[in-house]
Amino acid sequence: MPELPIINHLKTNSMHLRVFLAMSLWCSFGVLNAQDLDQLLNDATQNATQTDYTTATFKSTRIINGHSIERMPARQLDFRISHRFGRVNTGSYNFYGLDESLVHLGFDYGITNWLMVGVGRGSYQKTFDGLLKFSILRQSKGKKNMPVSLSYFTSMAVNTLRDPNIQYFWLRMSYVHQILVARKFNERFSLEINPTFVHRNLVGTEIDPNDIFSVGIGGRFKITKRLAVNAEYYYVIPPANNFPSQPVYNPLSVGIDIDTGGHVFQIFLTNSEAMIEKGFIGETTGRWSKGDIRIGFNISRVFSFSKQK
Repeated sequence: MPELPIINHLKTNSMHLRVFLAMSLWCSFGVLNAQDLDQLLNDATQNATQTDYTTATFKSTRIINGHSIERMPARQLDFRISHRFGRVNTGSYNFYGLDESLVHLGFDYGITNWLMVGVGRGSYQKTFDGLLKFSILRQSKGKKNMPVSLSYFTSMAVNTLRDPNIQYFWLRMSYVHQILVARKFNERFSLEINPTFVHRNLVGTEIDPNDIFSVGIGGRFKITKRLAVNAEYYYVIPPANNFPSQPVYNPLSVGIDIDTGGHVFQIFLTNSEAMIEKGFIGETTGRWSKGDIRIGFNISRVFSFSKQK
């Protein structure tokens, strides 16, 4: 039976409709894919031409006792008050160490955004100290992809205790050299490793080493925008901790950072009474296992001398 003209017309239109719909869908997907491709190309081009540097690996220039990878920016001054109480295991008569105290006052200033200098005075051995810290590499991604930050730290300290047995001034000197390697893994967690060399011109006896090598490790875990947990540990490489005139132990410190907006307040527990590398590396005589723990705190207040635009 022959088909009616109207049926042939409908079939033809139906075929045309299918072709039209197919072409429309293909064009739509083509436009979407082109737009996605353009966006990807733009993002790749932007990432290839810009470098995104990591900031705030640590909140302060110190993790607790030891230095962090952070420096003071150019024309900014950090006034730091560090305080250590006595040992908790001295009991209630000594108010669990709160009747005793050691203090260190420090001033750190940013010469440039990559160079910081500082001076300080501490009641531990009545020590004066000076320091220098500068950046070598900065963690970044984009045009420059660098997985870690790297800085060099050095300091010099002078013991000014009255001692008639020290006949020459240079015998009172000690020196520290340190490499700081840090990585900020995400917005919450940062980790740092610090190979360290300490040289002391004068030691207690002939069996005490003048040179001490150690490796420090420190970390920060951010809990809230204003609160973080910090910890650090320095392993003194033998035989420096095996043959001294008195037993020394590896310093371990655990505490929290509180950012108040105006300053950073750190409160922690530590087995070290000294607050500079020359002291807490190789001269820590307290043991956590025996309760030789001290409550300590650091207060950091930053002042800016940059010209306001």
